[in-house]
Amino acid sequence: MEDDNLIVEEPISEYGNLDVNKSYTYLDYLKWQFEERVELIKGRIFKMSPAPNRRHQTLLSNIHIAFDTVFSKHPCNYYFAPFDVRLPIPNKKKPNTVVQPDFCVICDDSKLDDAGCIGAPDLIVEILSPNNQKHDLATKFSLYEELGVKEYWVVFPNERMVVVYTLVNGIYVGSKPFIDEAEPISSSLFPDLKIELKEVFRGVD
Repeated sequence: MEDDNLIVEEPISEYGNLDVNKSYTYLDYLKWQFEERVELIKGRIFKMSPAPNRRHQTLLSNIHIAFDTVFSKHPCNYYFAPFDVRLPIPNKKKPNTVVQPDFCVICDDSKLDDAGCIGAPDLIVEILSPNNQKHDLATKFSLYEELGVKEYWVVFPNERMVVVYTLVNGIYVGSKPFIDEAEPISSSLFPDLKIELKEVFRGVD
């Protein structure tokens, strides 16, 4: 005999069926089966840019190659999008924040599971997209700072520039912009990580 009180929620297959004014949880996020890429920040839905363009993908590939040179000999792990990073918000009973950084480095293996990462990565790289700059420069900047991402690299494709933010006493302190193609981008968190700007922008017109 069927239980008339048992309600089975169907997966959501269309982005348009979401209520952008509603607060969602990570469990809700897992039920979404539409093509659009979204992030969930403190329960709010943020629609990501459409499929990254060729320039974005070239930058991500260059960063991957450069980081691999260092981290192939390092105990830390690195991942690139799409890769779910769940960021627990203090005083929230149900996880309600999941982001997909372009690139992240995680040194604590206990934060990794089959679904991705739970907890703040040590380093995150975001490549700005024309339609999503405010999201990366404001919303995610504040989120990463609040939840303890130790280092945050922001890549500006149009300006051919990189800025590195380091967490100092809970506040991000920005480097001078790296704009000289021969100057290595350096990390205070990983002293052996030095990447020439021209390598990041190799093949990007």
